[in-house]
Order: sequence, then structure tokens, then C-alpha cells
Amino acid sequence: MATLLHIDSSVLPGEASSSRSVTAAFRKAWEEQHPQGAVVYRDLAADPVPHITADAWSAGYAAPSERTPEQSTAFAARVQLIEELEQADAVLIGAPMYNFSIPSTLKAWLDSVLLLGRTAGETPSAQGTPVIVVASRGGSYAPGTPREGYDFVQNYLEAVLKGTLGLDLDFIVPELTMAPRNPAMSELIPLYEASRRSAFEEATTKAKELAERLAA
Repeated sequence: MATLLHIDSSVLPGEASSSRSVTAAFRKAWEEQHPQGAVVYRDLAADPVPHITADAWSAGYAAPSERTPEQSTAFAARVQLIEELEQADAVLIGAPMYNFSIPSTLKAWLDSVLLLGRTAGETPSAQGTPVIVVASRGGSYAPGTPREGYDFVQNYLEAVLKGTLGLDLDFIVPELTMAPRNPAMSELIPLYEASRRSAFEEATTKAKELAERLAA
């Protein structure tokens, strides 16, 4: 029985959020393909992970017998998040672009699960786990666009998820999501609609393929 770790970080609820809409489509297809599987869900907007503290950070480098009560409590919360990642057969992350980067709540989750000598280092404990990131954005930052160099979502997550945690990373990128709301972008609505359709199709296809691969 495969387990999917599903993480959303958009501050917008339900269908108002492009990233949530696409991750929901992925999850629906996953569950239809793999009804006996399990889903562990974290909504980082509704239930944010605390930002890393000195106790939570330093406890990772101290022997259990030498930790203060505060360190032990803070580290136990990190371990819970780490174990969810380690026990997942696949990971799904909604990562909308806020001010050219990821939401601070998602960064807080990453700061907790990154632990040198366990999830990071020579042999990361979750190495090879497939992770699908839905990286939605209001504009376009594709090569050749005016703001090509302003995308600090995909390059950052590639460095962390693939380069540090050793996960098998894949992106779905719904873009131009502000076109229907911003009159100055009205001429881009057809491109937005095409990107949205493509994102939903990718989500469904990738979910089915991944579920089939894990069930084999």
C-alpha cells in the first residue's frame, strides 16, 4: 500500500488557488488509481509548521541525553515531519510563487525536514522518492520573458529537493494565473487557459503513471 504525502501552502482556499486546484486533481487521480493507498495531508496555511528555532536547530547536533527539555520538545516536532517524508512513497507539493519565491510556510517545513546526517548528506534517508511540485505563478518567468531571472521557486526547490534531499523531482507549472483578474493582462487569458488545461492534464497523467509504477 503506497503512501502519498500531500502538502499545500497557498494562502487561498480551494478553487481560488491554482496550486491547490492542480494538487487536488493529482490527488483525485492518484486515489482513483490507487484506492487502497494512504494520503498524509498537511495544509501549511491552515496549520503552519513553526519556523525553525535555536532549540529545534541545535537539537539536531546534540546527543539525545544532552538535550534540554526545550530542545527535546522542538526536535520531536521536527522528527514527526521527517518521518512523514521518509515513510512516503511519493510527495506532492503545492508551491505558489509569492514575491518571486516560495511561501514562508513551505520554507519553514523545509527547514524542519532538512537534517544533516539523516535527510541530507551522503545518503539522504528519502533519496529517490518521487516528488511532484505544482509551481503556480501569476505571470510567466519562462526563458525569453522579461522576468526570466526572477523565478526563485524552481531553481531553489531543485537545489533543496533534488540536490540536498535527493528526491526524484518533477514540476507542473500553471502560469499567468493573474490574467483573468488583471485587466492589463487580459490579452494573455488564452495563454493562461492553455497553461491551466495543460497543468490539469499533466497532474492526472503523472498521478496515474506514478500510482501504477508504485503498485507494480
